[in-house]
Amino acid sequence: MDAASPKRNVALVGPNGAGKTTLLESMLFVTGTIPRKGRVMDKNTVGDASPEARERQMSTEVTAAWFRTGGLEFTVLDCPGSVEFVQETRAALMGVDLAVVVVEPVLERMITVAPLFHFLDSHAIPHLVFINKMDRSEVRYRDLLDALRKVSARPVIPHQYAIGRGDSLVGYIDLPTEQAYAYKKGGPSDRIPLPEEYREREQAARRALLETLADFDDDLLEKLLEDQEPPTEQVLADLRKTLGADQVVPVFMGVAEQDMGVRRFLEALVAETPEPAVRAAALGIPENGATLAQVLKTYHLPHAGKLSLVRIWRGQVKDGMQLAGMRVGGVYRLLGQQQEPVGEAGAGSIVALARMDEARTGQVLSNGAGPLDVQLPTAAPLPPLFAYGLTAVNRNDEVKLSAALAKLVDEDPSLKVEPDPEMHQTLLWGQGEMHLKVALDRMRTKYHIPVETHAPRTPYRETIRKSTDAHGRHKKQSGGHGQFGDVKIHIDPLPRGTGFRFENRVVGGAVPKQFIPAVEEGAREYLAKGPLGFPVVDVQVTLNDGQYHSVDSNELSFKMAVALALKEGLPKCQPVLLEPILAVTISVPADYTSRALQLVTQRRGQILGYEGKEGWPGWDAIRAQIPQGEMHDLIVSLRSLSQGTGFFEWTFDHLQEVPDRLAQTIVEQHREHA
Repeated sequence: MDAASPKRNVALVGPNGAGKTTLLESMLFVTGTIPRKGRVMDKNTVGDASPEARERQMSTEVTAAWFRTGGLEFTVLDCPGSVEFVQETRAALMGVDLAVVVVEPVLERMITVAPLFHFLDSHAIPHLVFINKMDRSEVRYRDLLDALRKVSARPVIPHQYAIGRGDSLVGYIDLPTEQAYAYKKGGPSDRIPLPEEYREREQAARRALLETLADFDDDLLEKLLEDQEPPTEQVLADLRKTLGADQVVPVFMGVAEQDMGVRRFLEALVAETPEPAVRAAALGIPENGATLAQVLKTYHLPHAGKLSLVRIWRGQVKDGMQLAGMRVGGVYRLLGQQQEPVGEAGAGSIVALARMDEARTGQVLSNGAGPLDVQLPTAAPLPPLFAYGLTAVNRNDEVKLSAALAKLVDEDPSLKVEPDPEMHQTLLWGQGEMHLKVALDRMRTKYHIPVETHAPRTPYRETIRKSTDAHGRHKKQSGGHGQFGDVKIHIDPLPRGTGFRFENRVVGGAVPKQFIPAVEEGAREYLAKGPLGFPVVDVQVTLNDGQYHSVDSNELSFKMAVALALKEGLPKCQPVLLEPILAVTISVPADYTSRALQLVTQRRGQILGYEGKEGWPGWDAIRAQIPQGEMHDLIVSLRSLSQGTGFFEWTFDHLQEVPDRLAQTIVEQHREHA
């Protein structure tokens, strides 16, 4: 593996609206990669090029771009900021050398990066912070730093310190070199004398920076203890080393829309972004061996077919070679939606491979024989949180609908298609309402399949409260052999969760043995729809007696007889409606716990308790039981009350009686739509 690779791979991540796409546009412009800058509101940026992204003026999928600066070639992955598209971001992060967390200078919004910081730290992905839109904030810079420290498990250290703020923003002080710079719109910042009124603050901030770095460098610690001034080269080397090891989180600042601070930021990226070999070594990838590449993102393009965005960890990828049994149909470098054929690419590159039809996001591809010599981490699929039931507007599109859904899931593994034959619906699961609307827009514009949506139907059940006896006789004579079956049964309720039981107590051959299984099967079939219109559960049917005819009796006759008995008996057993209750664990910052508890009770939920969330300082985990019928838009409400940070996990727990008044409404609505 070439330790002196000129490649660097960076992901732009952070909350929606922080300006990641604008920062990418500025990077491409100041490096001369594009002749003029686009704007998100003008729908002409390199990133956010899909129709769905431009319509909403927000990133909905990962966009790759490249540029050269400082003798290096950077590939930048512009990742969606919305929590509903976080699967895209997480998958892309698995293949970069550095994550740039772009945030706004708003104290209340800093909490929104807590889940992102947690993911980056969990996977030891080096990351730094770029505070964008500094010209719009009157917040003190040290308060912004403190807010970041509250949500980061790693030490947050300012690489730059702001001079002025808001309309009075002048520039910044680079703490490692102690040089001050003044911003200049549309051009590189000018070096200026360090303002005297900032000297004390600069000294305190730089001292804190050095003390943090000294925790990882004994030589630097010794110099500080002896009051020696460390050379700038040592400070920069320590910054590069600790950043590469995900031990510190440096903070930069600027105004991407005005290109202010972007050139200096690029200089810092050239000097401090870890080399590809550093990340590969951290993942335990041996230097020698077969070619190794990992799929970070899958695209299905209308005319180009399938493209797989991959990080090459080792070896070379060439057009026409075999990877994981698939022939590479082309190697491309991406600049937004532009594809430039390059023929081949080496370790440390992020490129797109064409026509790898069986490749899946997260998959590790190799041309070697036998098992892989390393297991690379992947972004685990997120649990589904929100669903729509789907129906093709045109019934002739049903077959095409299945194929289109398969491609959507291939592009975005956090989507899940679930056929539900019981409720006569196909469910599309995702991370939220916006997530699914974007997916359905893609289906309409890319695959020309419009669909109708509805809230998922809840799989209600019914059971009985009391026992009864019932008699059923089926007799039919129409020439030749007729039909005859006669049964006497006893119907009993069973404890919740028992299911269905059948017992035969016939003596003396009143019902011949060969017809007993038909009685049981007939009971099971009838209980698929009880008096209230739903499957009946937790019921025992006991066959006590009956009659048969030596010529006319058969299995069908006894199926019909037990159905008649159940039709007569079940309404006398006080049928009641049951609803599925889910065990739910809600995770929110502690500041929003009380509001989340109210949300649970508003949805007929039962709170079981809450405690601090393990591994998430300042977060709580709420345990509750909530009816499935109340869960459809829970994630929408939860995110609304927690600035988009809250999330939950759920599993089926048990069935429970529905309150009488609500049960009556549900049954009436079901009968109307039956």
